[in-house]
Amino acid sequence: MNNVLNKLAVAVSEDDDLETLVQSLLELLETVTGLESTYLTHIDKATGVQRIVFARNSRELCIPEGLTVPWGDTLCKRAIDEGQMYSDNVRHLWGDSEAAKALGLTTYISEPVHIGDNELYGTLCGASRQKVQVSKDAQRLLAMFSRLIARQLERDQLLATLRREHITLQEFALSDPLTGIPNRRAMDAELKRSLANADRANSLIHLAFIDLDGFKSINDNYGHDAGDRFLIEMAKRIKAGLREGDFIARIGGDEFVVFGSAFSGDYEGSRRAIRERLEDLSKGTFYLGTANIDYGGGSVGVVTSEPGMKNPEALLARADEAMYLVKKARRKDTAGRK
Repeated sequence: MNNVLNKLAVAVSEDDDLETLVQSLLELLETVTGLESTYLTHIDKATGVQRIVFARNSRELCIPEGLTVPWGDTLCKRAIDEGQMYSDNVRHLWGDSEAAKALGLTTYISEPVHIGDNELYGTLCGASRQKVQVSKDAQRLLAMFSRLIARQLERDQLLATLRREHITLQEFALSDPLTGIPNRRAMDAELKRSLANADRANSLIHLAFIDLDGFKSINDNYGHDAGDRFLIEMAKRIKAGLREGDFIARIGGDEFVVFGSAFSGDYEGSRRAIRERLEDLSKGTFYLGTANIDYGGGSVGVVTSEPGMKNPEALLARADEAMYLVKKARRKDTAGRK
């Protein structure tokens, strides 16, 4: 027994996955009980099926992994319902079980595996076609093993939840909470990657800086809720009008950035076409719940990266400057028409 306990200490001290732990425990259970097959089951009450998850078998008896049987006919359910852990005369105790008949079982031992708030996950079992006397110590070990498996299952579930939450938190950290599109942090990382990829491919990228003229007046005249609706709708409209593979981010209160690959050729003509396209996307009627406004569009500055350029901030600064020149020209044009 000391040898078994030493093996058990090694099995539970190592940071292994569920399968490694269970297989170690099944081996120990087989050694201690002398049973021909030891296995862990999972019970799906929704479908009424019990499935063998992991199994260890001798040559005389094989209860294969993946085997499924109707839950209502299993020895496991009968043992749980009747409070029985062990029988060395299955034919007498549960002789009407079709599953037991098919396997020709004589000795059977099981312990339920409960996780969380006493939820039944499955059972830890051992079986044999021969009559085997299972000691009280072995039965206590079975109960201990079921608890160890339960803790490992709970640990795996917790880790899976943490991984999902980590992904969610990562997405949250890189998303603008209002519009759902990428934020400044995400844009910085993606722009850096895009410049590096363009350098390797001996290509360039276009970057557009969009500033929404008159946004403050929307907040002042219609309220911040209307302003939020306006930004959300603006992000949707711009995103829907981009090419596949183009990147959009909201980097400030009323500032957006769009960038994507530049096709070789007439870069100046491409910049003009991009600016006109984004201006068209940003103008029109916006329905803000309590009010509708006809918006004349934002100011858009478009620049093209230089060969070998790797500094995102430098490219962004050039686009910001180009946007400011467009805004200045629009103001002068508006003043001239007055």
